[in-house]
Amino acid sequence: MNKRSCGVLMHITSLPSRYGIGTLGEEAEKFAGWLKSAGQSYWQVLPIGPTGYGDSPYQPFSSFAGNPLLIDLDELCEQGLLSQSDCESADFGADPLIVDYEKVTKTRSELLHKAFDNFTDDVGFTGFMLEQKEWLDDYALFMALKNEFGGKPWTMWDDDIKFRRKDAVAKYSEKLSREIRYNKFCQYIFFRQWTRFHDFCSKNGIKIIGDIPIYVSPDSSDVWANTQLFELDERLNPKRVAGVPPDYFSKTGQLWGNPLYDWAAMKMNDYAWWVARVKKSAELFDMLRIDHFRAFDTYYAIPFGEKTAEHGNWEKGPGMNLFNVIANAVPNADIIAEDLGDIFDSVKQLLSDSGFPGMRVLQFGFNPENADNDHLPHNYPKNCVCYTGTHDNATFMQWYREADLKTRSMCRKYLGKIFSIPLYEYAIRAAYASPADLTIIPMQDILGLGKEGRMNVPSTLGGNWNWRMKKKALKKKHTKMLHSFSETYLRL
Repeated sequence: MNKRSCGVLMHITSLPSRYGIGTLGEEAEKFAGWLKSAGQSYWQVLPIGPTGYGDSPYQPFSSFAGNPLLIDLDELCEQGLLSQSDCESADFGADPLIVDYEKVTKTRSELLHKAFDNFTDDVGFTGFMLEQKEWLDDYALFMALKNEFGGKPWTMWDDDIKFRRKDAVAKYSEKLSREIRYNKFCQYIFFRQWTRFHDFCSKNGIKIIGDIPIYVSPDSSDVWANTQLFELDERLNPKRVAGVPPDYFSKTGQLWGNPLYDWAAMKMNDYAWWVARVKKSAELFDMLRIDHFRAFDTYYAIPFGEKTAEHGNWEKGPGMNLFNVIANAVPNADIIAEDLGDIFDSVKQLLSDSGFPGMRVLQFGFNPENADNDHLPHNYPKNCVCYTGTHDNATFMQWYREADLKTRSMCRKYLGKIFSIPLYEYAIRAAYASPADLTIIPMQDILGLGKEGRMNVPSTLGGNWNWRMKKKALKKKHTKMLHSFSETYLRL
């Protein structure tokens, strides 16, 4: 990131499609083409792993696998693995503006199993299984076992396979061989389509920014296959879990429940798991955003079994030791650090030592005290990425409508709001005009959406991650606005 540029934040699931959820198909390529016409250089997406309980992309079943829900069904029809009637008669949910995950997951599974039944092994599939063996074997067995045990988390499986005893692994590998192969087939199709999609974006001058959640889901193949790398007790339950302490926004803090890394154990094998994770991500994306960067410096540890995040302790993370190892092993990794929240001076020093650009969020700049702060554009350093909001924020217009009068007054004065031009356009202009090398605007703010466009409300379950863009939502005025701002503020 060495010149002024700009892009858009929208997850692939939010694209329009006939099949209940955005995919890697025609609409994804159309959107990449639109980004080019609007003077954009980047498309930021959320994590693309297979989602589980709560549908959160930040709690995937694997840090290495792709989400089968994103597979383009039309391409499978073209290859003769499915028929159009198979897809058109399936129930993906009635509302084109939200993802009905329950229906989409069930229907997709049925269709992908049918495609697998019609699939004849080819040399590409054989090569893929060999090349990705390091993570693929564990993931495919893990997913087959989840199906075998009725979807229960792996900590509730029978002890022999929960503890991965050799004879049990062999027994289930043989018993579930077809379902294991099906899971590998889905990954083969996903990554084949991802490569095609990524190549299309590259040819059109669009770079993809991926997202790496710092922690992994407790119910994942990552933990089940690597228990020695996490803080687990003799029964493989977490000793302590992740979260953040009480603050102005949450009186009891946020209890995420993710198992914590055993950083001492990871250091003993030169952080091999993290190196493999970043290496895989760097193959898929042109730039990587690492979520909750502060935890690499100091992380909050909450005893397992606590009902809130009130009784945790701050612990020291791996710091630059980890990033030096990653830099040597994956020198092409281009990283953005999500450094939001209550940040210690030591976290700021780690960010400086790493050289990674941090993040600024315009919404956070406005406050009832009219006080100056790091999130007002005149304070942005060049080496940062600025946003009007993120996937965890209200849309800019929802935020403004729900803000108190003093905050709204400060916002209007700072942005210079006059005439009848919508406020969100002033916000986008301010982000583009800022010193930040890279500006990323959520699609919902470009469309000027309110509460109906919110993607996620942190620490809530249900109703999140399901926003979808209308089929013909993008108009010439949106293209013209972004292209004009890109040109005016030298981001083109």
